[in-house]
Amino acid sequence: MTVKKIGIVVKADAEAAKKADELENWLRSKNIDVVRKENLPPRRKIADKEKSLAPSDLRYIFVLGGDGTFLSAVRWIGDQNIPIIGVKFGEVGFLAEIAEEDLYPAAEKVLKGDFILRPRMRLFVKVKRGNETRAQETVLNDVVINRGALARLAHIETYINDLYLTTYSADGLIVATPTGSTAYSLAAGGPVIHPAVPGIILTPICPFTLTNRPLIVPESAKIKIRLAKGASDIVLTFDGQKGLEINDQDEIAIQKGPHPIHLITLPERQYFDILKNKLKWSGGRA
Repeated sequence: MTVKKIGIVVKADAEAAKKADELENWLRSKNIDVVRKENLPPRRKIADKEKSLAPSDLRYIFVLGGDGTFLSAVRWIGDQNIPIIGVKFGEVGFLAEIAEEDLYPAAEKVLKGDFILRPRMRLFVKVKRGNETRAQETVLNDVVINRGALARLAHIETYINDLYLTTYSADGLIVATPTGSTAYSLAAGGPVIHPAVPGIILTPICPFTLTNRPLIVPESAKIKIRLAKGASDIVLTFDGQKGLEINDQDEIAIQKGPHPIHLITLPERQYFDILKNKLKWSGGRA
């Protein structure tokens, strides 16, 4: 099938913008229309209801930047089935499939259809206060409850499939997908989970009780979270891209989203190679 239109999402960086210019000209020389989106800094608050989505007729999306730019591009896709591939700039990112120097050979393969599509689970998050829905978001990496700098420990009541699990007393709580297991959850002591493993991770941030350890629940689990009475200065963030102040009147429902994101993977690229490189693992047989 002929490729007619491709999206490019580029981070706010001179080097990335220059490469995006080159890629755009290269694609147009092949009679491919290009829709370009500059990545804006993450918003700390959900202020507007309007959410512009990528044109539905995009065949693929190339992301030039780091993981933050990639997550922004995923939000741009929304629930649409548009395959996406990341081109990393600077340090290795888990979500970027190819290095800058390999862009054009990889792009040729993508245009020829010489790649593998791998679905990545996302989480659907709904925040309600009484009968009012305050937010509905879909995340690829994680949803995080974080206390502010001056707040006391957060007391986070957690339910799995409507059954009470525990009340985490901690600086916060991360609910992550396998893709997000190598992001904030990993920094907080959570496990690394292969993206093909069907689970959801709950990782407390600096828990007061040392026996509160990270927990993996089935991807079918429905998670509900409430803050204990009197909670204040607590923020809920979605993929680190948007934030919402919450209190003890809010109920947060989290479950597997119905629309995965489809990552373009080149045959020669292996997940464990990226993992070892990023985590700087070494050793092996002589």
